[in-house]
Amino acid sequence: MFQSRSPKFVSISTASKDLGPSYDSVKNRIHKSLVDRIDVRAMDQMNDQSLRSELKSAIEDIFLTSHDLIAFSKKDQLTSELIDEMIGFGPLEALFRDPTISDILINGPDDVYIERSGAIQRSPVRFSGREQLLRVIQRIASKAGRRIDESSPMVDARLPDGSRFNAVIAPLAIDGALVSIRRSTTQTMTPEQFVEAGSLSPGMLQFLEAAIRARLNIIVSGGTGSGKTTLLNMLSGFIAPNERIVTIEDAAELKLRQPHVARLETRPANIEGTGCVTTRDLVKNALRMRPDRIIVGECRGAEAFDMLQAMNTGHDGSMTTLHANGANDALQRLEMLVGISQQDLSMWCIQRQIAASIDLVVHVSRSQTGERRVTEISQLSRGESGELVAEAIFSLVEEAGETGQGYACRFVAHGVTPRELGRIRASGCNLPSSLFAKPT
Repeated sequence: MFQSRSPKFVSISTASKDLGPSYDSVKNRIHKSLVDRIDVRAMDQMNDQSLRSELKSAIEDIFLTSHDLIAFSKKDQLTSELIDEMIGFGPLEALFRDPTISDILINGPDDVYIERSGAIQRSPVRFSGREQLLRVIQRIASKAGRRIDESSPMVDARLPDGSRFNAVIAPLAIDGALVSIRRSTTQTMTPEQFVEAGSLSPGMLQFLEAAIRARLNIIVSGGTGSGKTTLLNMLSGFIAPNERIVTIEDAAELKLRQPHVARLETRPANIEGTGCVTTRDLVKNALRMRPDRIIVGECRGAEAFDMLQAMNTGHDGSMTTLHANGANDALQRLEMLVGISQQDLSMWCIQRQIAASIDLVVHVSRSQTGERRVTEISQLSRGESGELVAEAIFSLVEEAGETGQGYACRFVAHGVTPRELGRIRASGCNLPSSLFAKPT
């Protein structure tokens, strides 16, 4: 990988007195030496572990052959930083190695934030300047097979480990490059963990499991970071292993455990503006793939109409997520998405299509302290004016504490018998009517 030591490299060592002993000057000096010796073609053929080992040996060799650096006290720190900058993600490497971090948010070289357990906090990680941050962004983008520069200053991609990566650079980002990284978790939460964490009640979980086994069509709604995909991952575990499932996502985050899963991912346009493959394109194609169920990671555009069509034409048990502030907001947003894509349809036709396709809306929310909970499970109904509304079967209610101090939250049933209860029982899930009884 490395070329033999050249006179140019030796001259760097002999000129060390002019560089001075500061940490930054030593780091820059060794970095230049490594660049002189690197064989780029050999690097491309090596895996990450071998490359790190080679770089570490080369740095140690530079220290040994530079007499003024033999007593340098921060060799290990400098070696780690140089390797991370040359083949890794620089200062972000430490954050990527921390499994407790769920999000990394960067607002310029001096403002790095992380999210742990639902709470955002400032990180001590810093970049040396805008140039280093831009180099790291470009390296991350290249790992995902994308390019980012002044002519194409935005990128949205999935990293090899499944993390979602979004970056915006100058001239669009005014105060320095902006980066958002949603970390991919290696493990999905089990239903029992959801109950233990207080995300839903045992009765709600029992109902959702029965609804999925009975092939009801479900929308999971919620705000950004509320846990929609996490919940969808958990619920998908109730699908029978002999069913063929097609998943469609912008960035693959779903981790289904069934053996027969066909995963599809959208593709943005290239630098020439061609080659784009949208969610709608993939939904239409999925109908030709003989799926038992279709799971769309998120409905946000014209694909909403095609998803409804699929749910209403033999693909029962399909699921999707939707950004919304509540169950009723989810229905209104769905009406809007379908209306934009099918402008020749009246609102009456759109609502009728939604009512015939969607069985349940499961809304999730994140509290100010970071807890993610299912706040409502609703079925579709008609309001007093004939409009389509979400009728709550279960919800999370806030009540005054027993001592009159503060408030407590608990899950309650509303005494509403699910319209599809007969269908659920016919599928073999004998849910008791008492499960939906309103508490006295």
